[in-house]
Amino acid sequence: MKVLCAAFVLSAMKPVHYPPAELPEIAFVGRSNVGKSSLINTLAGRKGLARTSNTPGRTQEINFFRINDRIGFVDLPGYGYAKVPETLRKQWGPMIETYLRERPTLRLVVLILDCRRDPSEEDLQLLGWLRHYRIACLPVVTKIDKLSRNQLTGRLQVIAAVLGTSPPALPLCFSARNRVGKEALWREIEKVLRDD
Repeated sequence: MKVLCAAFVLSAMKPVHYPPAELPEIAFVGRSNVGKSSLINTLAGRKGLARTSNTPGRTQEINFFRINDRIGFVDLPGYGYAKVPETLRKQWGPMIETYLRERPTLRLVVLILDCRRDPSEEDLQLLGWLRHYRIACLPVVTKIDKLSRNQLTGRLQVIAAVLGTSPPALPLCFSARNRVGKEALWREIEKVLRDD
């Protein structure tokens, strides 16, 4: 998809503050510092659309974006390790769950995983929760530019096994640095929108 316009809409913690449920939405979720904001920026072709940081836990609210006035992108706070107060981190679980369970325009959850690490217990819990509620989920491994081709092949097989998917159903690969996987991810998003 060619992105002609991409804009930040608002940040929210509660459904009452969400933007109107008008556009189909794609939510991006994963551990802190896994590369959610970088992935969103790369897909949108806008460097500073979603704020990025080397500090885990930069995204502390649900951030809504509008792409081509046709799709909503939703950047959810990262779970796991984050340099934020414990009280704030405890609010994230219910906040994320409420969005995922109650947002009527949600069409797909992109579960982002670092290719260098095995999926965490939290990743697997979230995946199980999404499957239980029959919410479409697409695993995407990021930071593939950090590994050699052979290393990546091995890591993908391990990640697929931990996620409970069998070859050839390996996770989609993505690199914000060299844009590998950008077109493939857009194709998956467009497929979901066509089936809507």
